[in-house]
Amino acid sequence: MGFISTIDAGKKWNLSNRRIAVLCSEGRIIGAQKIGNTWLIPEDAEKPADARIKNGKYVKSMSKTEEESK
Repeated sequence: MGFISTIDAGKKWNLSNRRIAVLCSEGRIIGAQKIGNTWLIPEDAEKPADARIKNGKYVKSMSKTEEESK
């Protein structure tokens, strides 16, 4: 099993190498390992799903102070 760098993974998944590093540090890329300052990503790793809000609704509810200020 081989590894690729964040730059190679970014080209493969059409993301920036900084975004790949963030995904690795969040544990969202399975099998990624950090050696020194470099992230090594398995060649067969899958691109993580996009976790952004897509339906326009916030997942977290507002706190009482935010509700009272409205």
